[in-house]
Amino acid sequence: MPAKLPVPRARNAVTAGTPGDQRVSSNNRIGFIGLGNVGASLAGNLLRHGVDLTVRDLNEEAVAEFVARGARRGASPRAMAEACDIIITCLPSPAISAEVVEGPGGILEGLSPGKLWLEMSTTDSGEIKRLAPKVAAKGATAMDCPVSGGCHRAATGNISIFAGGSREAFERALPVLSILGHQILHTGEIGSASMLKVMTNYLCTVHLVALAEALTTCKAMGLDMNTTYEAIRISSGNSFVHETESQVILNGSRDIGFTMDLVIKDVGLFDQLAIAHKVPLELSPLIVKIFKDAAAKYGPRENSPNIIRRYEEPCGLKVLGTGFPATMVDDNPKQPGFEVVPRNRG
Repeated sequence: MPAKLPVPRARNAVTAGTPGDQRVSSNNRIGFIGLGNVGASLAGNLLRHGVDLTVRDLNEEAVAEFVARGARRGASPRAMAEACDIIITCLPSPAISAEVVEGPGGILEGLSPGKLWLEMSTTDSGEIKRLAPKVAAKGATAMDCPVSGGCHRAATGNISIFAGGSREAFERALPVLSILGHQILHTGEIGSASMLKVMTNYLCTVHLVALAEALTTCKAMGLDMNTTYEAIRISSGNSFVHETESQVILNGSRDIGFTMDLVIKDVGLFDQLAIAHKVPLELSPLIVKIFKDAAAKYGPRENSPNIIRRYEEPCGLKVLGTGFPATMVDDNPKQPGFEVVPRNRG
């Protein structure tokens, strides 16, 4: 028999309360900037858990919805950093994050000793490394804490979180991260979480393209698409991407809450890391090219699962099944947040 791999150990992140009633252990005031698909889901978890929450976004409707549910409206990133103990950003690009942090009226202007900035955007590891010393000069602490697992898991607080920064900062952030997510991994120094995040987004994008090719080929062969879905699901070809994105592909909505421009940004960041470290990749540059071509044809804000159109349209096909959901919903209740401890690490 093959040897069993050791299972990563776990440390409970929150010892008090129940899975449905985890609360920050102190009276932390939290500011959240960026109420997009993922950000709104994460911020919603904080609000449901009774956190003293202030929010800000360029979309006034998104802000108004949170204010109606009990959040405060943030006047500016600076004002939020002045008023809050922890400031969280979840923004669409490194350039936007940099503007919010160090631009006029930005977070840096409002930071003071003891405060914590959690960068939950999928960003350039070089940018968080550049900004972290500026935060430290104010006596505050920065961590990069990107998430993985999809909007549906962000909505329930069951998403996974990578956290880069000092051990001391990680332990300070852990009660908050345990509300926002389920499996929480301390990845090491600042920037390490962002490197791992873009690597995982690269992997899921590779499988999305492979699935688009496989599903279209099976459709062209005349195979039943519901049967094809199950064949993949119960086989060695299965993946998290198949069990989520293939479903919205077969429904026809192709709505996974992620767009082609974000794929290009994330996989592009991974590709740049490989280039910087002189790793001669072959698939990564190809994936970037495929999505750039698709974005030029269908628009940068096209849903990323619609990469399948590149294969459907030349064949005159529409890859659809029956009974698949239009969007993914996490039916599981909030699970307790805990730290994932890598194998053989004390």
